[in-house]
Amino acid sequence: MEHDEQHPPTTAKVAAFRRLHEAGIFVMPNPWDVGSAVTLERMGFPALATTSAGFAWSMGLPDAEVALEDALAHLRAIAGAVAVPVNADFQGGFAVEPDGVRTNVLAAAATGVAGLSIEDSTGDPAQPLHEATLAIDRIAAARAAIDESGTGVVLTARSEGFVVGRPDLDETIRRLRAYADAGADCLYAPRIGVGGTLARAAWGGWLGVADEIATAGTFGGFQRLPDVEGMLRAE
Repeated sequence: MEHDEQHPPTTAKVAAFRRLHEAGIFVMPNPWDVGSAVTLERMGFPALATTSAGFAWSMGLPDAEVALEDALAHLRAIAGAVAVPVNADFQGGFAVEPDGVRTNVLAAAATGVAGLSIEDSTGDPAQPLHEATLAIDRIAAARAAIDESGTGVVLTARSEGFVVGRPDLDETIRRLRAYADAGADCLYAPRIGVGGTLARAAWGGWLGVADEIATAGTFGGFQRLPDVEGMLRAE
């Protein structure tokens, strides 16, 4: 396939990410900023995945309120900071209708990520999952965008029933099979995952120390701290 400047060729990171999936199980933790991404890479993880929640909290926002342009800038920053493949937690594609998903996925594929995921959750507790036909069309739209980009980015389709209060295994399997038929490379029904939990753990650590300072005026939490400067010093 020939590529022009608007349709970049498949990158080495994408190829490496595909090999990881083909080889079997691997651990892919979730950094929330460049510093945590660089550190996790140096710890030896073969791939990383962004966390929309962790990034949102770093901006002082809840998960659902991050703007598309901020999310794209974050993906560019993380993917550009490390040599390992990065998968984008692209939530629901920042759109409901397939045309919007296609436009936004095309933009995400140009950020340097090796993969991205699209969820079928709505954020509405009364109807937590998109209607099946719409959900399938959204995955097909994401597939079309990646094909148009020429990047080969790995498309993961996520069926969110088990995390939004609809733990119906049969429905989840039906949806994932349909998403595969619509062009998803990888299928995921979240049950085991780090997601924003590393970021939450970091928040827990510093909130505890801050609370000690505010309420007791002591600094016991400053003991046995990591040498962050040393970890991030150029190797």
